[in-house]
Amino acid sequence: MRTSHWIVLGLASLAVAAALWQPARGPAVIGTATVVDGDTLRIGGETFRLQGIDAPELAQTCGNWPAGEEARRALQRMVDRQAVRCERMGTDRHGRTTAHCYAGESDLGAALVRSGMAFAYTSYSMRYLFDEVRARFDGVGLHGRGCIDPADWRAAHPPKG
Repeated sequence: MRTSHWIVLGLASLAVAAALWQPARGPAVIGTATVVDGDTLRIGGETFRLQGIDAPELAQTCGNWPAGEEARRALQRMVDRQAVRCERMGTDRHGRTTAHCYAGESDLGAALVRSGMAFAYTSYSMRYLFDEVRARFDGVGLHGRGCIDPADWRAAHPPKG
């Protein structure tokens, strides 16, 4: 087995261990989701930031490609016409409720990272690291367009006002 296969296998093992280690905190919320942006949903008036991922900001572009809008559209397609279940995980440093959310059995965070429409947010969770490694290797979504990490983009484009 080549060295790169061992690296991918090791990262996959870490991601599985991290996913199994994180217990849900609080009752799940189930309902029709409204997509706010590429990593935020609203169900019944409650807003959920998808735990462990970071999608481009709505204004973020990669060249002429509207990365933030494309990430929002990708999440919209995933939740369209089906019930979404969000399991609260906690609160982030901005006071937002973080959650793992699912459309059917599909983990929305994993689906977004796997398709290259979000990055694994390893400052908060290692759960999606392997998904990002695979997306980078395959050159899909943001990775095929040379997009910068959303955190770096935010640092270069602080909010005005």
